[in-house]
Amino acid sequence: MSIKFKFNIPEEAEIIFSEEAKKFLTDLHNKFDSRISELLAEREQKQEIFNSGKAPNFLDETKEIRNSEWKVREIPEDLLDRRVEITGPVDRKMIINALNADVEVFMADFEDSLSPTWENVALGQRNMYDAVRRTITFENPANNKKYELNDEIATLMCRVRGLHLKEKGIDINGENPYGCLCDFGLYALHNAKELINRGTGPYFYIPKLQSHLEARLWNEIIDYSEDYLNLPRGTVRVTCLIETLPAVFEMDEILYELKDHIVGLNCGRWDYIFSYIKTFQNHANKLLPDRSQVGMNQPFLNAYSRLLIKTCHRRGAFAMGGMAALIPSKDPKENEAIIEKVMNDKLLETSNGHDGTWIAHPGLSDIANNVFSNAFDIGKTNQMHVMREDDEITQDDLITPCEGNFTEECFRSNIRVSLRYIESWLKGVGCVPIYGLMEDAATAEISRSSLWQWVKHGVTMDTGVVASKKAFEKMLDEEYNVVQEEVGKNSLDSDKLVEAKKLLKKLVISAELTDFLTLPAYRSIK
Repeated sequence: MSIKFKFNIPEEAEIIFSEEAKKFLTDLHNKFDSRISELLAEREQKQEIFNSGKAPNFLDETKEIRNSEWKVREIPEDLLDRRVEITGPVDRKMIINALNADVEVFMADFEDSLSPTWENVALGQRNMYDAVRRTITFENPANNKKYELNDEIATLMCRVRGLHLKEKGIDINGENPYGCLCDFGLYALHNAKELINRGTGPYFYIPKLQSHLEARLWNEIIDYSEDYLNLPRGTVRVTCLIETLPAVFEMDEILYELKDHIVGLNCGRWDYIFSYIKTFQNHANKLLPDRSQVGMNQPFLNAYSRLLIKTCHRRGAFAMGGMAALIPSKDPKENEAIIEKVMNDKLLETSNGHDGTWIAHPGLSDIANNVFSNAFDIGKTNQMHVMREDDEITQDDLITPCEGNFTEECFRSNIRVSLRYIESWLKGVGCVPIYGLMEDAATAEISRSSLWQWVKHGVTMDTGVVASKKAFEKMLDEEYNVVQEEVGKNSLDSDKLVEAKKLLKKLVISAELTDFLTLPAYRSIK
């Protein structure tokens, strides 16, 4: 066994990287590393097809799976009510507050809301270890306030990293293993049996799938891990995020491949919008307008929501709604507008037939709980009876872009959001409140990819200015100065903001759209 660590293991996390853990990670890497690499190469090949002018569509070769009758394994009792789920990174205070919040589920995140510094990843696993055993506490030295878990807490789920990210803090046989294998393997190894003993189970969120073949690989990873850990088949349960455009055409197949383990699909709306831009990056007729106008009420996104519900409920799986990224405001008038937006968003989800939804801030739990509770029939904890059998959703419904404005104000705002988020991510913080929204990697990707798309296709904005490389560079300089003023020069790590500006410039003027901004950014963190 050849496993090495590139950085020091924090003292508190030493229990996580036991000899048993090192062996399990090595086994997972040796067995599945090449398979993940092959699937990532297939993603690139598919993107080349899309770049040549074709669009994703339902697969002919899997028509039999879509047309036949089958269902997923029965859902565990503690996942039958998921009306409100809160998400956030795996730091101690966040975990305690989220588990104590008035929600049914907390999705602890090693992915989009976590900057994967080695310390964040290692300590995140220790924090989860303590949370599972209910020994987790946190003392805030600033006010001597102590945080601990209530007697009643939310059900815990763990989101692992996407297939594309490696873990550079670990070296196995001279290679960095894939981060998803590390996140999944360490959490399952240390916590599966403890969770079972406490009447729950090892529950995961799997992000950024692009095909049923990726779901098939995940099924093999889970089966192998259950056998390795002497767990009965079906102990590990997962919810998959449908947050890429290619995946929406393979939802039946994804459920089928994971039918022993899957309990539902989730509308990962922000990454889905980013994926729409990425999939159609060469298509001048598929441009998306201002970010604020691309909401779930738009036809192509509403069709995505309805198809997910129809597919899941036919197969006995949950259909989860998407994230409300808004943050409550201390200004009463502003807060009133925020409440109205969140309520309308959640009413749209319940009217379509979703079984639950996501929030990023506990201050929104009352609104989301009320909307979903009022939508459920008496005695019901979900809407799985909503079948949408007569709702025919076509390829055109899913790929036709929405109307809207292309404004210079949005272009400039996207620059500021991208700068502030990347700077924060480079400093090790992956979940950041910016302009009233809780920004994570997925929302930041919309801003970054939208800038690239408008520049690539020379969009004429409402002011008459064409989104050229020259115009972008001029506005980048101007908005960089605005960001410095907004956050205050003294509170900035100026080197990181300078680095964020260089990275954003490179990403936006690049001839091709970089797959994920976190890939080049990851090279700059430890």
